[in-house]
Amino acid sequence: MTYPNNTGMDATSASDAGGPARLTVSEFTRAFKNLIEDEFPFVAIEGEISNYVHHSSGHRYFSLKDASSQLKCVMFKWQANKLPFVPEAGAKVIAFGNPTVYEPRGEYQLNIQRMQPLGRGDLLARLEELKAMLESEGVFGNERPIPRFPNTIGVVTSPTGAAVRDIISVLSRRAPYAKIILRPALVQGEGAASDIAQAIRELNEYSDAELLIVGRGGGSIEDLWSFNEEQVAREIHASNIPIISAVGHETDFTLADFAADLRAPTPSAAAELAVRDSVELKETVRGLSDALGRGVLGTVDRLSQRVDLVVSGFSPGRFIQNLELKSQRIDEYSVRMRSALLETLSASEKKAEGLMGKLQAMNPRSVLDRGYSIVYREEDDRIVDDTALVSGDERIRVELANGTFKARVES
Repeated sequence: MTYPNNTGMDATSASDAGGPARLTVSEFTRAFKNLIEDEFPFVAIEGEISNYVHHSSGHRYFSLKDASSQLKCVMFKWQANKLPFVPEAGAKVIAFGNPTVYEPRGEYQLNIQRMQPLGRGDLLARLEELKAMLESEGVFGNERPIPRFPNTIGVVTSPTGAAVRDIISVLSRRAPYAKIILRPALVQGEGAASDIAQAIRELNEYSDAELLIVGRGGGSIEDLWSFNEEQVAREIHASNIPIISAVGHETDFTLADFAADLRAPTPSAAAELAVRDSVELKETVRGLSDALGRGVLGTVDRLSQRVDLVVSGFSPGRFIQNLELKSQRIDEYSVRMRSALLETLSASEKKAEGLMGKLQAMNPRSVLDRGYSIVYREEDDRIVDDTALVSGDERIRVELANGTFKARVES
């Protein structure tokens, strides 16, 4: 029995007894494709860009989403080159094109012919607002020092994702001595932000971890959104343990990255930043040990050579010769020092005599020795150097070289 269909081919019944048409996967997919293309030849879809990929071929692959649904989209190079703007994740747009089915994967998608921006998406707008608020409160810019050789490292991530395998693999290879404490946490979906914040609190309160790695693998902005939640950023800021944030890929940035003490581009990179490579450390220690050994051996060798020189040059005859030479040099130095001392004393005496002569010449008493005298007024002992200072019958005192006498002014 056969059934009519709109695929252009006959469908054979599942059994002679009748039943639904039996189609191959390709036949059904092609029928579905024709149905969509016939029903919706050209549409305009409004939504927010997510999972945006600019392929090396020039084609653009992304999804349009709203609060409850997503639609896969492709914009081929020859159409994308006409775009009047640069698309980015989170931007709201209106896309014009024809719905179809990509038969190899059986996925329906929108082939976009042209696209217009409608402004930034709600998610990115909310993210920017929250970022500005937390930054103004000082939540970002932690400066807790990252320990160079942590013995215990706490990890907050999904226990089943690739991120935890990468982190454990790198830590085990680079620092096999380090203890890893995994606190499994939801990293996506409802309740993820609360679970991440709780995990950070628990490791602070109940573990001996010296460093925390908090993160997950890559994904869309929606997948990573739990690391953009306010409570996660605040918990990272409040942590007493330094935190390395490792969320997504190298191009992904979240509020957790800004609140953390150090941001790693990937979970693997976070593990590499957390510990020093034990193999490299062993090589460094071995190099330092070799250098120290060479230095010690060199010093010992030089000292040994000096001892050999001393021993080879030591003999009774040479010892006496050296002693006589030193004694002669001492005598020479003694004669030189005595001569220099006498010259210094002679010069000092001459200088002292000159100074004494000057002092004597300046001494007023030396004038009296030459026959002069000094006259004082009796009442106030003032030296009389002007006749106007005395009057008739005033008593005066006259000082000579060998004594004094009193007198009275006649006129």
